[in-house]
Amino acid sequence: MPRYEADVVVVGFGGAGACAAIEAHDAGAEVIILEKQPEDRHYPNTRMSGGGYHSPEPDGDREALKAYAKAMFSGENLPWKLEGEQPDFSDELSEVWAEYAPQNEQFMRNLDSQYKTFKISNAAFPDFPGADRCKYAVVRSTYTGLTDERSMFRSTKDAPKEEKEAGEAFYACLLTGIRNRNIAVHFDTRASELVTNERGEVIGVRAVRGEEPVEYVARRGVVLASGGYEYNKALRSAFLDGPGVEGWAFYGTSANTGDGIIMAMKIGAALTKVGKVAGRIICAIPERRNGLKIGLNTSAVGKPHEIVVDNHGRRYAAERRITKDPSRYIFYKEALHFDTLTLTYPRIPSWMIFDETLRKSGPIVRVAAAAYHGIHWSEDNLTAIENGWILKGDTLEELAEKIRQHPDNRGFMDTANLVESVRRYNEFCRQGKDLDFNREESTLGPVETPPFYAIPLYPGGPNTKGGLRANGKRQVLDWDMKPIPRLYTAGEISSAFQFVYQGGGNLAECIVFGRVAGKNAASETPWK
Repeated sequence: MPRYEADVVVVGFGGAGACAAIEAHDAGAEVIILEKQPEDRHYPNTRMSGGGYHSPEPDGDREALKAYAKAMFSGENLPWKLEGEQPDFSDELSEVWAEYAPQNEQFMRNLDSQYKTFKISNAAFPDFPGADRCKYAVVRSTYTGLTDERSMFRSTKDAPKEEKEAGEAFYACLLTGIRNRNIAVHFDTRASELVTNERGEVIGVRAVRGEEPVEYVARRGVVLASGGYEYNKALRSAFLDGPGVEGWAFYGTSANTGDGIIMAMKIGAALTKVGKVAGRIICAIPERRNGLKIGLNTSAVGKPHEIVVDNHGRRYAAERRITKDPSRYIFYKEALHFDTLTLTYPRIPSWMIFDETLRKSGPIVRVAAAAYHGIHWSEDNLTAIENGWILKGDTLEELAEKIRQHPDNRGFMDTANLVESVRRYNEFCRQGKDLDFNREESTLGPVETPPFYAIPLYPGGPNTKGGLRANGKRQVLDWDMKPIPRLYTAGEISSAFQFVYQGGGNLAECIVFGRVAGKNAASETPWK
C-alpha cells in the first residue's frame, strides 16, 4: 500500500481546507491535502458560493464584535433566549472571531495581488449586542486574473460577470495561495478512515486514491474540512427534520456526503446541532445525484409577478423573506410546519406561482450555479418548461390541475384556494400594500399575464451546518467534552454558526477557523 507522510494532513480542498493548509504551511509544517473530487471536476461549495464573507473593519470595537459574534454562534447573550446553542464554547469562539475576522480581507489579498473585494452589507442583525459598534462588514470577491484554467467555464469569456465576482474569484485566489506554496493536493482521493495509536491520538488517514488504497501519516495532526452531508441519504434521514430524503433539496456540491462526520464518529467524536442548515426553500428538478434531487438557487422568489403558496394553494409568508438576508438562511423552518391534525407537511413542497411577465424577464434560477451540476437552464426559462421542470397553464385553473397531478403534491392543490390567493395578492399590488404579510412594496407586482407557471420549492439551500463538536481551538471533542488528540476541524462539517446565520458566514468561518485549525495542528509536537 502506498504511504505518504506530512506534518499535517488536511481532508477536503474547499475554503476551510485551503486556509488550514496555507496557515499550517506558513507555520512551518509540511502539508498534504486530500480531495475526493478529480482535479478537472473539482467544484467544492466554496467555488459554487456567492463569494461573500464577513470581514469587520479592523478599527471596530473589539468587545462589541465579540458580543455580536456570540449572539450569532450561540445566543445566550440575548435576553429573550431560553438557552444558548453552544454556551460551553461561545466565549472562546467569539474571542477567536474578534481576533481573526477583521483580518479576513487582508489575508485573502495577501494570497494574490489580483484579488479584489467590494463591500456589500453590514450587520444583518442590527438589534444584536454590539451591532452598532463593531463595524461589521461583508465583502464580495472579485478577481481580475480569472483565467480559463481557473474557471469552470470553457472560456473565461463565457463566464458571467457574477461568477468573476463570486465563488470562482474566491476559489481562484485560494488556488493561487496553495500553488505558490507548492502545497501537495492529492485529487481523486477519498478519505475513509482515521488512524489512531494506542494513546488515542489521530496519527493518519486511510484513503482510496483512484482505485488504490493509500495511507497518509500525519506527524503532527489531521484537519477535517470535508464539508457537510447534503448528499448522504442515511445522514439526511437521521438528522434533517421532516421527510429528510425526498422532502429536501440542496444546490451545493454533490461531493458533500458527510465522510468526515462518519470517520470522526467511528473514533468517538461528539456531534452538535446536526440538523442545522443554511437554508430557505428552493426549486428542485427530477435529475439526481447520489439518488437525491438536484436543487437550484431560485433567485426570482420575492421579485414582482410571483407568489409562493403551500400544497393547498395558500400563501403563508412574505415571499421576499425567502431570498432576503438573513431570513433566507433560516426560512426552511417555516417550510417544516407540521399539521398535527392531518399529520402532513403542507408546505413541502411549496409552489412558486408566476406569470409570463416574470418568465420573460430572466432566469428564475442562478444559471451559472446550475452549470456546476451539468444542467443547462436557458436565460428565458424555456428549456425548463420543455423539460417539464416548470409547469405551465393557460389559466390558473389549468395550472392548479397540473400541480395536483405532480407526485409530490399528492393531490392536495385546491383550485379555488390558488385562484383566490392570486386574486387577493393582485389586489394588494393595486393598493400598494400587502395586508396579509407586509411584503416589501418594491417587490409587489401582479400575477396576471398568462400563461401561468409553477415550480415546486423544497426546504434546502447550499449546505448543512451541524456536525462535529469542536472548541475554539477547533479541536474535535468526544462525548465527555475532551479533545480527541491531534484532530482538528473547520468549515461546514463543524460550523460555528449554531444559532443564526448571516450571508457570507460560511466563507468567513472557512478563513477564520480554517486558519486556527491549521495553525494549531502545525503546533503539535510530532509523535514520530
